[in-house]
Amino acid sequence: MHRTFYVPRFRLVLFCIGTAGILTAFYTNVISLEKAFLRINEEVTKNSRAYETLSDASQRVGHRLTGSPNGTRAETYAFDLLSSYGFKDVRYEPFEVEAWTRDTVTLSVVPNRSDNFRDVQVVSLAHSPVEAHVKGEIVDVGNGLEGDFAALKDKLKGKIALVNIGLAAPTKGARNLHRSEKTALAIQYGASGVIMVNLVPGNVLLTGTASVTGKLISIPSVCISYESGQALRLWMQEEVSPLQAVIDMTNTSRKIKARNVIATLKGSKYPDEKIVVGGHLDSWDLATGAIDNGIGSFAIMDIARTFKALKLKPKRTIEFVLFMGEEQGLLGSRAMVGNLRKKGQLDKVRYMLNLDMTNDPNGLNAFGRSDMVSFLTTVGETMKRTEPAFANQMQNQAGLHSDHQPFMLEGVPVVGMNGHLDRSVLDCYHANCDRINLVNADQLKNTVRYAGMLLYALADADDIPARRQTDSQTRDFLVAQGLRTPLQIANEWRWKE
Repeated sequence: MHRTFYVPRFRLVLFCIGTAGILTAFYTNVISLEKAFLRINEEVTKNSRAYETLSDASQRVGHRLTGSPNGTRAETYAFDLLSSYGFKDVRYEPFEVEAWTRDTVTLSVVPNRSDNFRDVQVVSLAHSPVEAHVKGEIVDVGNGLEGDFAALKDKLKGKIALVNIGLAAPTKGARNLHRSEKTALAIQYGASGVIMVNLVPGNVLLTGTASVTGKLISIPSVCISYESGQALRLWMQEEVSPLQAVIDMTNTSRKIKARNVIATLKGSKYPDEKIVVGGHLDSWDLATGAIDNGIGSFAIMDIARTFKALKLKPKRTIEFVLFMGEEQGLLGSRAMVGNLRKKGQLDKVRYMLNLDMTNDPNGLNAFGRSDMVSFLTTVGETMKRTEPAFANQMQNQAGLHSDHQPFMLEGVPVVGMNGHLDRSVLDCYHANCDRINLVNADQLKNTVRYAGMLLYALADADDIPARRQTDSQTRDFLVAQGLRTPLQIANEWRWKE
């Protein structure tokens, strides 16, 4: 029994010494880092207001659609909340946005040369045309990957593509495309319209943008439920004549001003170096967006509250950013990066941490930056010693389609957190069931605790190994991460081969 007990203790001592040695390479005072983690942990555990403020905003503001009166109220709510936490430097960063709003839409299906119309419940996907009246034969493109469209390239012109939003029958190694990329492929192959099939049972209708640029697309793109998709495909198999779809829609689109909300905590030693922690405040209008992205944006505001409450003064400047327009094409983050580029200040952004539907994190994601794996691994180990419930599961894979993307495409290092949401919660993504009842208050508190620790570690490090990549390094990085094809589909690949 003595030997069994002694060996694990001996190994633990070696582990701690080794970890401290690695951390010393990045921090002059490792003990002060661990003390800061403990203080953050205690403050959030006792005094977090993330769930309380998200619940309040859900009632007082409702949905947070960019360009709507609700969107403006959400911007004001965030500004006032950050100011109430003691931030003197809170500002709006206005940008012009094409504000798309749904109006009317109908979908009818009828066999060729028949008047046996069936109406199908449907919702428009954002940035569909202001007005569209199309009729065409339905062509089933399955999962809507590049190969699926290519296999039907001679059959799609003038037709209406039927496409799964997700992967109904995933192929090993296949990577799903965003709905906007599938719509872009449909346009590329000459389709006159797109019908997206949600794969979530329960007659759930999903919304979101079908535009890769945030601008109006040339053909209507709509979503139907899983049950409607099944019935439609069964009908296509049973019907001798091809089925025709009739899509009628009207929408509105106009340019308005939206505003990112930014609170700044000035660095004590390297004030010109910035760590940006951001998440999108906006949501779609079918519900209140409590999960997407209330849990991310209100976690950020509670991290800001925590840093102020503890009077933390990390070495680098931190910008707490609530982006608008993410759902309509990353508009707020694109605007911020564009402003930084024009001012020649992108090099000052040392790191970007994005919280988008991040919930109850169990590890860190280096986002393809191998030069940061050692740094983040040791930070994660320190977090786990502070709170043993933190699993510290490390990943190193980059992705697209959130507010980190404009930063990453400019070579700025990006970090993420690996979290999890129950299947029942994910089923309400972009749907009319995304409400506050889906939010787990304790898991939201964990997001604040762990993201706050990671943020402090980045902001207070004596040295961050990763630097902003050059243009050619960024290109090679994106290729290595398997992101060239989706970026090409989205017309965002700026490099000539």
